[in-house]
Amino acid sequence: MPSATNKIALFIDGANLYATAKTLGFDIDYKRLLLEFQSRGTLVRAFYYTAIIEDQEYSSIRPLIDWLDYNGYTVVTKATKEFIDASGRRKVKGNMDIELAVDAMELAENIDQMVLFSGDGDFRSLVEAVQRRGVRVTVVSTISSQPPMIADELRRQADVFTDLVQLQSKLGRDPSERPAPREPREPRQHTPQFLQRTTTSSMAPRGDDEFDD
Repeated sequence: MPSATNKIALFIDGANLYATAKTLGFDIDYKRLLLEFQSRGTLVRAFYYTAIIEDQEYSSIRPLIDWLDYNGYTVVTKATKEFIDASGRRKVKGNMDIELAVDAMELAENIDQMVLFSGDGDFRSLVEAVQRRGVRVTVVSTISSQPPMIADELRRQADVFTDLVQLQSKLGRDPSERPAPREPREPRQHTPQFLQRTTTSSMAPRGDDEFDD
């Protein structure tokens, strides 16, 4: 039975978690994710980190960010930076490792468990530093893909490794929540015109269905 005294903090590397879930073929339901870890103890904070392209007229990540911000998550964003590499190619940089590491170190004295949603090997040193402060670290990623989405050194450093595929039934969005693709068809001859219109307008888009970090 979960202990209410078990103080938990979630640290979600947004781009990494999105890529991992996409590789496994399902979408994360962030409301269910929050409820799952609230049931495991006292959820002190749930951080979500992502970089955004500010000069884009529309970014598919923004509806998700807005939803998370109003529904119990602490969203940390920063603008991506463009640069030209040595071969003259245009690159976009949006690494959030430092922001995540600073928050984790600041919160370490106030939590018992850190749950890191990332497979990035750069976090191994952070995990080790947090563990030295008496915090147990669970890392969530996957080894079910080829190649695995988690760096071996990060997996070894964690106190507990949880494969995301094992959480699919608890964190995955119900496929029925996604609107089914509709093929264009001629309306039935005897269907009233006002009913023909409502069948196409009643499907409200979900802002958090797809996003790309």
